[in-house]
Amino acid sequence: MPYDDSPPPTRRARPLSVAAALAAVCLTAAGCGGGPEADGAGAASPRPGADAASSTAPTPTGQQPEPSGTASPSDSGSGSDSGSAKPLPKGPLTGRTVVIDPGHNPRNRDHTREINEKVDIGTGRKECDTTGTSTDDGYAEARFTLDVSHRLRTLLEAEGARVRLTHDADRPFGPCIDERARIGNEAKADAVVSMHADGSAVGNRGFHVILPAGVKGGGADTSKIVKSSADLGARIAGHFVRTTGSAPSNYVGGNTGLDTRNDLGGLNLSTVPKVFVECGNMRDPKDAALLTSASWRQKAAQGLADGITSYLKG
Repeated sequence: MPYDDSPPPTRRARPLSVAAALAAVCLTAAGCGGGPEADGAGAASPRPGADAASSTAPTPTGQQPEPSGTASPSDSGSGSDSGSAKPLPKGPLTGRTVVIDPGHNPRNRDHTREINEKVDIGTGRKECDTTGTSTDDGYAEARFTLDVSHRLRTLLEAEGARVRLTHDADRPFGPCIDERARIGNEAKADAVVSMHADGSAVGNRGFHVILPAGVKGGGADTSKIVKSSADLGARIAGHFVRTTGSAPSNYVGGNTGLDTRNDLGGLNLSTVPKVFVECGNMRDPKDAALLTSASWRQKAAQGLADGITSYLKG
């Protein structure tokens, strides 16, 4: 679930013409299969918390240990380089910079006062961060996003990319949403992907990619990244379907796997191509079984890496 903002009171449907065009890009560029039957494109998803595009679940009383297959952190600090001891191999992404933004922070729940402080998102003020959601068994979204981020980093570095993480659970809380955007901007990233998992109602299944809307106000101006971010998001959606076998969301995006938002500070404040990826719904038992599987998380990372590589190679 995105770290930075409350969902709007009513989920607005993406204009059908734009959604159809992006879905066509997804299907053509990456060989996507058909999505599930629509059950109300653009309908508001019943979410229990106050985070953008997904819920902030109550803090589990007994946090489960990380499922097997989790990579260990290696970044030395917020927004630091990937920390590889060896020179990066030459590959198709040599010379490219990718910033991975693991949604939330496992220790946010111990710093509720700090993360509730509001920051400027260009068009208003929102909470610094949120705790994120979890599965019913207590597997936290923040743990999930770090695990997939580590796997994704390894895959991208193997292709020659310079990879930076906005954080690696190496700070007490956050970073705040404005700092997360700033890290990607200052890195002059060729692509930024913010990792999340949703917290919607049981029966709501599948992944979706959140794209920045055209926003201009205060410190926000997405006019230069809307088109490129849409291309990035469509390619990720296509490859995610093909690699994981997961279908596009049946409750957001009208079966395209794509949704456009204008209320997320992490997107509003970005000056480089950026998307959020909701890999599945942690509150649905069937999706939760995938999200807690190390082998599925590796597939998710591969799908994301393939989509990013496809975008960067043009």
